[in-house]
Parts: sequence; structure tokens; C-alpha cells
Amino acid sequence: MNMLIHSAVRRDLARFAGALASFPDGSARRAQQLHAAWKYFYGELDYHHHGEHDIAWPALESVGVPKATLDQMDAEHERLGEALGTADTAFATLANTPNQASANDAAVAIANLKGVVDEHLLHEEAELEPVYQAKKSTPEMKAMGRKFSKRNAKEAGDFFAWIQNGATPREQAALRTNVPAPIVAILTRLLGGNYRRNVAPVWQ
Repeated sequence: MNMLIHSAVRRDLARFAGALASFPDGSARRAQQLHAAWKYFYGELDYHHHGEHDIAWPALESVGVPKATLDQMDAEHERLGEALGTADTAFATLANTPNQASANDAAVAIANLKGVVDEHLLHEEAELEPVYQAKKSTPEMKAMGRKFSKRNAKEAGDFFAWIQNGATPREQAALRTNVPAPIVAILTRLLGGNYRRNVAPVWQ
């Protein structure tokens, strides 16, 4: 699931970069669409990295990951939070002033965020993903998974719609090895309406 989230984050950053590069100067409609997509993305990435600090790091430390490694991850999260805040301000400006200059500023903010995110995700995947795989059957990792799954049904529906939007067949198959296909379908189709109505169309 962690790698599926990472893939969704990378897809969205690439989408934002492409959309801002082709932003139609003066288009309030497109600016509002991108702002809506950004707010959803911001919420998911913010939830993810805070969840790692609050839930994943204690579990990983309990199975042997050095605290120094997790402290370094938290330092990367701080830089990520700063870059997220800068980009959030840029997208709010774009929504209020939908011109080429605002789009360019948002593009710079996304490029900066992408650099911070890429550094962190690659580091996390190298250092922690092997631990997740090696320890996935331990009580600590199972408890961690249960804690991450405690989102309300609507949030869960939007989350599953998000990580599937643009996912490769391999990623779709991987999702269904973690969550039964009927559950994925119910959550996505019945409870993922906010994402499907208000965010997915931005990328069509």
C-alpha cells in the first residue's frame, strides 16, 4: 500500500507540472479545477506523512529500525511540509489571479515540491520498504496497518479512487492483493464520489 501511495503521489506531481505548463492564460475555470485537485492532493500527502510519523515510525522502531534513521525521515518530512505550504499558497494565488504569472509561480512551487518528495520517497523506499516486506507478518506491522485503515468510509472511498486513477495494471493487481476486490469496488464506486466527480475529471 505504501508503494501504491508513492506511485499516486508521483503521478499527481507530474500531472500538475504538465497542467501548469499548458495553463491557458486568464482561465478562471482551469485555475479553479487545478486548485480543487491540489487541495485533494495536499490533504492526502499531508495525511500520509503525518501518519508515518505518528503510526509507522513507532512500529518500525519496535522492529529494529534505528531511531536516527527515523529522525532523518522526520527532517525530510519537515522540508516536505514547508514545500507543501509554499505550493498551497501558489495554488491559492492561481485560483484568485488566474494568469500566466501565477501559473508560472505554481509551476516553480511544484518543481520544488517534486524535488523534496523525490528525495524523501527514494530514501524511504531504500531504507524502510525492505523492513515493511521482511516484517509484514509481525504483530507490530499488522497493528500498524489496522491503525492506517481507520479512516471514515467517505475518506476511504476517495482514497481508493485516487490511488487507482492512472494506476498501471500491475499496480491495480497489487492493490487487490492487499484489499479484496469487492471491498475496493464498493469503496470506490459507492463512496469515492467526491474524488470521481471533482478531481478525476481535472486530469481527463
